[in-house]
Amino acid sequence: MAQPIAMRAWSKLGDSTPGRWLFSKVVCLKAPYFATISPRITALRPNLCQGFIVQRRSIQNHIGTVHAIALCNLAELCAGLMTDVSIPPDMRWIPQGMQVKYLKKAKGKITARAVPARDFHSAEEGYAAVVNVVHTDEHGVTVFTADIDMWISPKA
Repeated sequence: MAQPIAMRAWSKLGDSTPGRWLFSKVVCLKAPYFATISPRITALRPNLCQGFIVQRRSIQNHIGTVHAIALCNLAELCAGLMTDVSIPPDMRWIPQGMQVKYLKKAKGKITARAVPARDFHSAEEGYAAVVNVVHTDEHGVTVFTADIDMWISPKA
């Protein structure tokens, strides 16, 4: 069974700090909007993606914390990568919606962890799946959560 492109690239690059940096840059070339948050992916395997962003002026809001949309961007990036490497090869995915909770002020390095709420599976018709994403700050405090609705469907 052939691995998804993202998993093949991660397998080649993910074992080193420079490789993870390069992988993150390549992902942002494919989906340029994610480059606005300068993400770094640190773990990728079926049913898990981890990555982080670091607070800087370009992603801050007026109160000096990481902007809500930067947090959403990181959540969608990690959820999408995790889904891409986790679904069966005869299926495809697209995000449909996102429910978020801002729990604490997000400052400094923010780490996201995306996991599926349930295992993905092959199906003859499309189905809804939820990806849970939790963001923690550098002290391990949960600052943000997201439930991202993915539509999983057979490849045409």
